[in-house]
Amino acid sequence: MAELERHERLQIMLTSEELVALDDWRFEQRMPSRAAAVRELLRRGLATEGKLPPPGSKSTAYGILDTSKSEDSAIG
Repeated sequence: MAELERHERLQIMLTSEELVALDDWRFEQRMPSRAAAVRELLRRGLATEGKLPPPGSKSTAYGILDTSKSEDSAIG
């Protein structure tokens, strides 16, 4: 699991409003910690910007080969 292989520490400072918003979102999502909430929000933001695959996507959606043709030929 890639989440267990963290090698870098990132320290950030938040305003009190940002911290309240983070904590509110964290509790709504039932996240186990502030760090987990920050990681999830960062991942979602990067996915929105196209820097990471969207949540729930499969690696086959990003292949360079057209697998639909091979599936059709396997059926016929």
